[in-house]
Amino acid sequence: MIAKAKSISHGINCLNYITGESKNKKSPEKISHICDNLLPSGMDPTAIWNAIKMTSMSHPRVINNIIRIELSPAKENTQNFTIEDWKNLWLDFVREFDRQELKDKKGKILSPRTNVTGSKYTVWLHEDSKSGIPHLHAAICRIDDEGNINNDSNIHLRAQRAAEKVAQKYGWQTAGEIRDGRKDKVADDCLDVLKNLTAFSFDEYFKGLQSKGYDVRIRTGDDGKVYGYILQKDGCRYKASEIGKGRHFTASKLEATWNNLHKKTENMEPEQKKYGSECVIDPDGDLIRIPDYEIPSDNSRQVNIKDGDNNYIRFIPESIMLKLEEEISSRELENWEELQNLTLFYFSMAQGMLAMFNTPYYNSSGGGGTSNDDLSKKREDLEEEMKWLRRCAHVAKSKIGIIRKPRYKR
Repeated sequence: MIAKAKSISHGINCLNYITGESKNKKSPEKISHICDNLLPSGMDPTAIWNAIKMTSMSHPRVINNIIRIELSPAKENTQNFTIEDWKNLWLDFVREFDRQELKDKKGKILSPRTNVTGSKYTVWLHEDSKSGIPHLHAAICRIDDEGNINNDSNIHLRAQRAAEKVAQKYGWQTAGEIRDGRKDKVADDCLDVLKNLTAFSFDEYFKGLQSKGYDVRIRTGDDGKVYGYILQKDGCRYKASEIGKGRHFTASKLEATWNNLHKKTENMEPEQKKYGSECVIDPDGDLIRIPDYEIPSDNSRQVNIKDGDNNYIRFIPESIMLKLEEEISSRELENWEELQNLTLFYFSMAQGMLAMFNTPYYNSSGGGGTSNDDLSKKREDLEEEMKWLRRCAHVAKSKIGIIRKPRYKR
């Protein structure tokens, strides 16, 4: 669930928008009233605005006298929600919002607790967005009914933390989990745009991302050079340095990444020509092999490797899988599934580390000729892989222990 909050001065425009009275709202029939607080029922936007202005008169120096909040759960979480369900969600959010007390590292209070519960507000449900995701809009008076000011310092953090608390209560994904889950898609989109550029250009790269629905914020220097950028989509923000692995999408490395994607065969290193798509050259010019078994090959078995909440599909050579079943037998061990899964995870990770440090990598699943030299090389490669597998199995057993199945006498 995602929440946004900001204090604003254009209160009447905000109220017209969230209630559907604004001319900019093309589908007012898709806007529903959820609830009001400390306001007479049936008030129009102008009447609500006048009531808020009257309350705000005790603090004439407060220019931004309305807090605007948007609360957006994932669509699948609210499919069967009634108006009462939306109201309860809002009330839960307000309780958590008011509980937030923001402090610095030394414990000094930066933003004291608010009293939205004791303030005038109106809440409306919008189901008219292009994304089709229903979400709540609220306009809240900055001055509560006791004459105290609702602090708006770091109010966006207050909203985010309150939304995370409510999401946890409902068993939903938090904004941070949603953001992290979308990181791979963001990296894939950046890579796709770079692949389709016939010549490198920051302008064309950013246009390509905008065509995929990203809002691009660019940071340039006095010389006009691009020094950084931020991508935003569906309420999630990503710095260039957070996208993908190896910081290959940062402004300083972006052109080198494009060059690597568009290298011609004649410019490849001999080793890269030999192994083709299994090899890449990183922005520093180093040859790195990619031994993560993401691509199916002859005589490979598809496996699902679990790491916490993450699942990875890999295609492990059949010879490796047979050896794994020898090392960790399902006939002898009670916890063989857990052990095999952890072994495969370590095995894949070990091959990735070998690639990272540019260490020779052995792959028994490759094709190629059948000369005596080739067959000898394949046997050596397979032996090295078996050594790595045995090491990983040993580490897995040390990590979680082994539980043997009971033996029954005949």
